[in-house]
Amino acid sequence: MIIDIHAHLVAPSSLYAHKVYMVAAAGQFGDPYRAKLSASDLEKAALSNVQVMDAVGTDVQFLSPRPFLMMNGSARWEDIKSWTYDQNDTIASTIKLFPGRFRGVAALPQQAGRGVESLFDEIKRVVEELGFIGVLINPDPSEGMGTSPPLGDPYWYPLYERLCELDLPAHIHSGNCCNGRETYDEHFIAEESLAITSIYKANVYERFPELKLIISHGGGAIPYQVGRWRSHREMARAAGHVKRDAATFDEILKKFWFDTVIHNPKSLELLFDVVGTDRCCFGTERPGSGGGVDPTTGRPYDDLKPVIENLSSLNESDLNAIFEVNARRLFSRFEG
Repeated sequence: MIIDIHAHLVAPSSLYAHKVYMVAAAGQFGDPYRAKLSASDLEKAALSNVQVMDAVGTDVQFLSPRPFLMMNGSARWEDIKSWTYDQNDTIASTIKLFPGRFRGVAALPQQAGRGVESLFDEIKRVVEELGFIGVLINPDPSEGMGTSPPLGDPYWYPLYERLCELDLPAHIHSGNCCNGRETYDEHFIAEESLAITSIYKANVYERFPELKLIISHGGGAIPYQVGRWRSHREMARAAGHVKRDAATFDEILKKFWFDTVIHNPKSLELLFDVVGTDRCCFGTERPGSGGGVDPTTGRPYDDLKPVIENLSSLNESDLNAIFEVNARRLFSRFEG
C-alpha cells in the first residue's frame, strides 16, 4: 500500500467563496455561519483528487486543510473557529464519499496570543466525532510577525500533554506569512527549522517522550545543515551546558518524524541518510506547489513515488517502511 501522509484538501470553489463573504461581513450579520456545500460539488472535487492519486499509484491520502489558506494571525476569533470547522467538516465529507482513499488530519483554531487550551474542544470533536487520525499545527500563528513563542516554549506544553494522552500525531506545518519579507513557501522552511532547534534546546522529548511530531518538507533546512547543529551540541557539551552523557544532536533528531516533500533525489538521499528511513513517511503534497514539470524527466516534481523507488541506496525493506510501515507506526488510529 502507498500511503501519502502529507496531502491537502481539494475543495469546491464555493468553500472559498464562503470564506470571502464571511471575512467581508466581519460579524455584521451575527455569528459566522457554516459553509453549505452541494453534494455534487463535493463529489466532483473529491473525484478530481482520486484521479490524481490513481495516476501516480497512491492508495490513501491523509488530508489536511491547505495551511496558507487558514485564518490565524489577527483574524477575528469567531471567524477562525468557523473557518476551521468548515475545513474539517469538508474533509470529513470527502472521507465519507471515498472512505477507502482518505483519512483526516485536522486543522485547529489557532490565534496569535490565545492559549493552546483553546484548541482542545476541536481536538476532541475531530477525534471522537469525525474519526480523524492526526492534527495540523501551525508553529507560528502570528504569521511571521514575531510574536508566537517557539515550539520549545512552555506555552505549548499543555498541548503536548494532550497529544500524548491521545497518542495523536501532530503535523508541524506553518501557514501564511504577512510580514512582507518572505513568501509563505520561504516561511515554511524557516519555521520547520526553528521547530526542530527550539524543541531540542528545550529538551521537550525528555518531558514528553511519547510525543509524535512530523516536520514538513523534509525537516526544513536542518537535515541539510546538520553539521552546524552537531557542532553546537558538542560545544554546549564541552562548556558544561549539557551533561557529558546527554544525547547527541543526531539522537535527538531521530525522535522527530519527517515527510518526503522535497522534490529532489539528492536531497531525499541525504534526508534518509541523516535521519534514517525508519523516521520518514511518504508525502507529496500533491496536488500542490510541486506541480511544475521537471524538464529532465517530463514528470511533475511531486510525482515522488518513482523518484524514491529509483534511489539505489534504498532496499525493499526501506521502501516498505517509507511507503506504508512508518505511517502505520506513527498514526496509531489509522485502519485500512
